[in-house]
Amino acid sequence: PLHTLRSAEKELSPGFHQFEWQPALKSVATSWDVGIIDGLSGWTTYVDDVPAETIARRFRYDVALVSALKDLEEDIMEGLRERGLDDSTCTSGFTVVVKESCDGMGDVSEKHGSGPAVPEKAVRFSFTIMSISVRADDEEDAVTIFQEQKPNSELSCRPLCLMFVDESDHETLTAILGPVVAERKAMLESRLILSVGGLLRSFRFFFRGTGYDEKMVREMEGLEASGSTYVCTLCDSTRAEASKNMVLHSITRSHCENLERYEIWRTNPFSESADELRDRVKGVSAKPFMETQPTLDALHCDIGNATEFYKIFQDEIGEVFLKSNPSREERRSWRSALDTQLRKKLKLKPVMRMNGNFARRLMTREAVEAVCELVPSEERREALKKLMELYIQMKPVWRATIPARDCPDQLCRYSYNSQLFADLLSTMFKYRYDGKITNYLHKTLAHVPEIIERDGSIGAWASEGNESGNKLFRRFRKMNARQSKAFE
Repeated sequence: PLHTLRSAEKELSPGFHQFEWQPALKSVATSWDVGIIDGLSGWTTYVDDVPAETIARRFRYDVALVSALKDLEEDIMEGLRERGLDDSTCTSGFTVVVKESCDGMGDVSEKHGSGPAVPEKAVRFSFTIMSISVRADDEEDAVTIFQEQKPNSELSCRPLCLMFVDESDHETLTAILGPVVAERKAMLESRLILSVGGLLRSFRFFFRGTGYDEKMVREMEGLEASGSTYVCTLCDSTRAEASKNMVLHSITRSHCENLERYEIWRTNPFSESADELRDRVKGVSAKPFMETQPTLDALHCDIGNATEFYKIFQDEIGEVFLKSNPSREERRSWRSALDTQLRKKLKLKPVMRMNGNFARRLMTREAVEAVCELVPSEERREALKKLMELYIQMKPVWRATIPARDCPDQLCRYSYNSQLFADLLSTMFKYRYDGKITNYLHKTLAHVPEIIERDGSIGAWASEGNESGNKLFRRFRKMNARQSKAFE
């Protein structure tokens, strides 16, 4: 019945549980019973002809985190019991690690709703509680009492802010996410006091912004767009360097460094020319606005690499390595040959924009077998199969939730495999990688082992949960569009 549903909903939504912060959060109200608030609370009333009160909706970050923790209350208590900890003594020293994701969505227009005029693009910001650990008073090491088993499910991914904004509209995006960033910054310097299992306990939070595609990372961290010569969001390599030395790079970029570089870019303390200055700051040309973790997003890595393989397949069908510059007509005919073959052999329909599902099906032995039927020379067919075989060996390492547990052998061989892969690209496929390389291929070959050594996983920190949530959002929005029709 409806009233039971309503009260259950109330308990699950942010704004139901009482809590406090010590010390109190800077410039965040102390009230705890706040539900959905206007995403522009505290801003002016109109933004570019859009009535501002319709442009964004969000929860206050701390209130949403409390709701998420209360949702995990039973798991926390169970985790304490399983670890043989006495829950009446563990009242402080809890640490919560939070994954943040943010992603733009293309067209979310209402089909024929009568809602207010808002931009037809949307951005969703959400978070996932990845793990909770506790340090007992006398212990050195923290004990993990909760670990999210499905970090990429839309069920563990909690929406924080929905905005009708184009993700490329930097000004509006930063204006709306500004308060979220401020709340997050305040929480880093404070402890949450919350009743869990009948006793007040204190929690501190660590936020890791990893669920961003490259476009969003570059926007948040003030880097040039994806086509920049500075090919990577983790190191300072240029595209030409990355194509010569494909494997040996280490992660050097960080939020702090980006802020420092922006200051240099802004002030030009050594009075250099534009080119010298740009080389000094390695492509940081806007003010970094939100801290993201220098990592690689597994989902978009998949998609980016599949896009590249799709192009390699076309080039191999047309034997580009023999030709200098083929005409557009020729290229088009190779593409349609590839599409026809994939459709016939794998029942894989061509897509407008590469997506996760297409990428997963394309990066398989079956796909490469099908493509090889169209490749004339035996030598090239062997090279293609070898390339795909290496890729299939490498992929689980950045896809697995815990690679050391899920694919230990591939993890051990990763650096070796990536070296072989790089050698193959720079010899057999030199025509494509002479002085250039795609952003995600560079990351896949150069940075994966280091990230895994640091974080233990890449797959668990991906943006996939948030992307799945986008589907739900689209669906709800379409349903509302239908309802609003009835009231005209």
